[in-house]
Amino acid sequence: MYQKATLDNGLRLVTANMPHTRAVSIGFFIGAGSRYEDDARAGISHFIEHLCFKGTPTHPTAAAISTVIEGVGGMVNAGTDRELTVYWCKIAEPHFATSVDVMVDMLLNSLFEPAEVEKERQVIIEEINMSLDSPIQRAVMLIDDLLWPGHPLGRDIAGSKESVAGIKREMILDYVAGYYQPCNAVLSVAGDIRHEEILETVTGVTTVWKNSKPPAGFLPYRKKNGRQVSIEKRDTEQTQMILALPGLSITHPDRFKLDLLNVILGEGMSSRLFTEIRDNLGLAYSIQSYTEHLLDTGATAISAGVDTKNLPVAIKAVLHELHRLREPVPESELIKAKEFSKGRILLRLEDSRSVSGWIGGQEILTDDILTVDQVLSIIDSITAEELRQLAEEMLVAEDLRLAVVGPVDPDEPLEDLLKL
Repeated sequence: MYQKATLDNGLRLVTANMPHTRAVSIGFFIGAGSRYEDDARAGISHFIEHLCFKGTPTHPTAAAISTVIEGVGGMVNAGTDRELTVYWCKIAEPHFATSVDVMVDMLLNSLFEPAEVEKERQVIIEEINMSLDSPIQRAVMLIDDLLWPGHPLGRDIAGSKESVAGIKREMILDYVAGYYQPCNAVLSVAGDIRHEEILETVTGVTTVWKNSKPPAGFLPYRKKNGRQVSIEKRDTEQTQMILALPGLSITHPDRFKLDLLNVILGEGMSSRLFTEIRDNLGLAYSIQSYTEHLLDTGATAISAGVDTKNLPVAIKAVLHELHRLREPVPESELIKAKEFSKGRILLRLEDSRSVSGWIGGQEILTDDILTVDQVLSIIDSITAEELRQLAEEMLVAEDLRLAVVGPVDPDEPLEDLLKL
């Protein structure tokens, strides 16, 4: 259960009481991410996330900011995604007020000093270099570009080295003024707390946070045809492959059915992919599938690392498991998948940070929060026939996309294998 209040400045506060824990997790969710950026500003959301930790007039250094929370045993960090940026901390309950105060200070009063901007620019370029050196992360970049060609969703969240090098301090200040507004933010708090007390504290430290103009929207995604295969030749011991299909949005009524299909396909060591590709065929050490739900699109993907000579066999084996999803799922397997899904949700939500993320993420993205019991009920109601129909509708050969990173010839005709 959760409680919600909207402050006079438009900031939404959502809280969840967890009386069994003495920890409190705080999350500020900002409605800004990489899909809000044009090409010239690619990576600016992520850049700002880094810079908000670099100092304010009250806390002039990164160490001064982190010490407020880490000095009492807490944790503080942030993350940028395609559609939101979150700043979070987890602390012992007695230190809630000082922790939320420093987080508000970061969001409202970061200095963005020119010297810090330049230092952090280089740090981010090194972060991008690290991702480019990783075959797995590079395969993710390639599959995103295939799924959402020519769209901000298809770019790396951190941007490119070229775009990051071109971001000016004035661009940063303008972006912050446009998106870091209370009407575009959600504060989520979970722990052994009382909603009324949290509301009073938060109101006191955010009264100076004002709105300027409505935040700009993002470029909607419209499906278009593009390449099916992207191969990047690398001198590696193993070939990384990601096979993907378009998925469903975060508000689509069938998204929970797709998630359940994904559990059956490739989550856990008892999934079909793990059982067949690893246990039976011995083709991969690591293989899994995952779903992504965005505001107006989504993806379903399968990731594996295989011996290069086994790549065609592995692709065919994965496609065979996808094809099998068009057949009715046996009742025993359906029950197991449902219990797996429900169990993972319940175990994850023992932690206050996960609960804060559950309520805060839903609120910022959908303006609606499904409770745990509502989601469990939805999962229980899904039938094998509904799964079969969804698989029949979504598993279309023309929509298959394949990204490969490894010692593979870029002219290898892998498109010929993409059949369902």
